[in-house]
Formats: sequence, C-alpha cells, structure tokens
Amino acid sequence: MMEEMWVPTIHWAVLMLRALLVYLFLLILLRLTGKRQIGQLAPFDLVLLLVLSNAVQNAMNGGDNSYTAGVISSSTLIGTNFLVGLATYKWKWLAGIVEGKPTLLIHNGKADEAAMRYEKMTHHELMAALRENGLTSVEQVHCAILENNGKISVVPYHDAPPKHDLKPPEDK
Repeated sequence: MMEEMWVPTIHWAVLMLRALLVYLFLLILLRLTGKRQIGQLAPFDLVLLLVLSNAVQNAMNGGDNSYTAGVISSSTLIGTNFLVGLATYKWKWLAGIVEGKPTLLIHNGKADEAAMRYEKMTHHELMAALRENGLTSVEQVHCAILENNGKISVVPYHDAPPKHDLKPPEDK
C-alpha cells in the first residue's frame, strides 16, 4: 500500500518527457487561440481550461498516480515554465513567437476591421473596452492596442504626452 504512493510505475525520465510534451502542446494550442482568449476569460473559457487540465493528466502521468510521479511531473512543468520565461526574456524574437505581439485595433479614431477579425474580436468587446476607459465612441480614440496579455490599452485623443522642460528654473 505505501509502496504505491512513493514508487512510480513509470521511469522518471518518461514522466519528465511526458510533462514537457504536454506543456509544449498546450503552449502552442493556447497561443494559436489568440491573446484575447488568455486575458479575458469568459465562464466557458474557464470551464475549458479546467476540463483541458483533466484531459491531459493521463497523458502526463501515463496512469501513474503515485506521489513521486506527481512531484516529478509538476516539477517538470514549473521548471519548463521558468526556462521558457527566461528564454523569452533573453531572446526577444522568441518572446514574439511565444507571447505574440501587440495588435493595433484603433488608430486615429478608426477601427481596423482586419485586425479585429484576425484577433476574433467583436465590436461589442471593443466598445466594452472603450466604456471601461470612459469613452463612448471609436472616434474619441487616438489608438487602442490589444496587448499580449489580452488587455486593451486605450489612448483617447485628449491625452497628450506631458511636456517637460528639462532646463532648471532660473533664479530671479
């Protein structure tokens, strides 16, 4: 009984490889679904992630439910995630692939319909982001950008960068 808990039935290297492959598969799958899905979870998106984690569990552990197999798999996932974060920090070209790039949705008061189609964003979702920023129309927006994390940054027309005088004040 106690041996089942501590002794894995699958070799540790196989467990690590399974966890690594599942991590990479899910990373690619989630990246292909678009950044909007990651940053703005609707209830059905949350359900999908929960069910997805259950669906890949056996692919990772191969039916080995020992404590040791769980520790090996979870350590591999956390270690892989750390290494991916480190690699995307070091190599910006990789960050563009893994994390994506920001998408300009509105420029000079006009929505970019092609960009919205590419990101699978509806006008209702775009207008909700504008209302969150106290705006009521696309024409009020200098630019709106869908960030890598799924959030929408909105810069209204009335916002201008502050002018800074770099000279010290003169004594009178």
